[in-house]
Amino acid sequence: MTQEEADCGTSSYYSILGVSSGSSIDEIRRAYRKLAMKWHPDKCARNPSLLGTAKRKFQQIQEAYSVLSDQRKRTRYDAGIQDLDIDEDDGEVGMCDFVQELWSLMAECKKREVLRTGAIVGDRKRATAWRSCRGC
Repeated sequence: MTQEEADCGTSSYYSILGVSSGSSIDEIRRAYRKLAMKWHPDKCARNPSLLGTAKRKFQQIQEAYSVLSDQRKRTRYDAGIQDLDIDEDDGEVGMCDFVQELWSLMAECKKREVLRTGAIVGDRKRATAWRSCRGC
């Protein structure tokens, strides 16, 4: 991680922890522990010039680990739809919620279409059942 990336916060969570995107949870945990021990503000308290940097890096390490150690958050982050500015406990709807809802609606429409038309090869019984349920 370059100094500019550290200052601007533009580096990826993977690069903050020094792991690849294909890393296992155990690899992420080991990298987190190693970096957390190195940059913990209490450990750097004796050196005031390093304390500010340590606090900032430790916060970045904590944030990266909190996302990458949670499989749901990690999947959203990898897909580029992790809305990091909105806390999930606030009850606000983020982009991920919108996309998930859109996918579920599309899947439901596809299921209905398959049932309605009997698009599954040799599945005329299901199409007949669908039509009879709808009162057609």
